[in-house]
Amino acid sequence: MTIGVASWRDSSAVGSAVAGWVSDSLDHFDDPDHQVHVAVANHEIVRIVTAGERRHFTGEVDAYVGELAVKAGHERGGIGSLLMRAAEQWARDRGLRRLTLETGAANRATRAFYARVGYYEEDVRLTESI
Repeated sequence: MTIGVASWRDSSAVGSAVAGWVSDSLDHFDDPDHQVHVAVANHEIVRIVTAGERRHFTGEVDAYVGELAVKAGHERGGIGSLLMRAAEQWARDRGLRRLTLETGAANRATRAFYARVGYYEEDVRLTESI
């Protein structure tokens, strides 16, 4: 089971999707409208954050974190906060006023992390099995 994924979702499909998102982000690391920051420990990447621009339905352009991923065993070391600050600075440097992201409602630990570093919940998606 993938941590923080709703019980009715296929966790292996979620894992594959996340791996694809990270791979796509790394493929665009030199795109000026995209930013990738990594944390390295013992010569391997243990955390990654990617940011780009995304238009909100109001028409305003926000910075958007596509992924903040951590390798198992490297949680709670403060690196996630530093990577988020780097993404925020990238957004400020571009003149953007907001940095947004999405995470699953079942991902309580991650939601608590984002609340600790100053993020507010804005949208909710509701699902019914039919």
